[in-house]
Amino acid sequence: MSRYTLVYGLRLVREGSVTGLEDATLKLADGSTGGVTLHTIDGTIPQLRRTLDRSLDAFFDLLPGAEADDMEAFGDD
Repeated sequence: MSRYTLVYGLRLVREGSVTGLEDATLKLADGSTGGVTLHTIDGTIPQLRRTLDRSLDAFFDLLPGAEADDMEAFGDD
């Protein structure tokens, strides 16, 4: 089974208080760098939870290279 490191971050702030957002940068073991795109979602706590759940599901659905045994063991189907 393939193993990964999931990089993510969350911070909850009042709607309208964010004036800018920049991508985060990862420094990888081989010396290269990679970007992490940051996203914003506005709404109430229940709306945020539902939207985040859907967003995470979509991320993993679109992720290339998911092994069949990974999907069997951890997929929702």
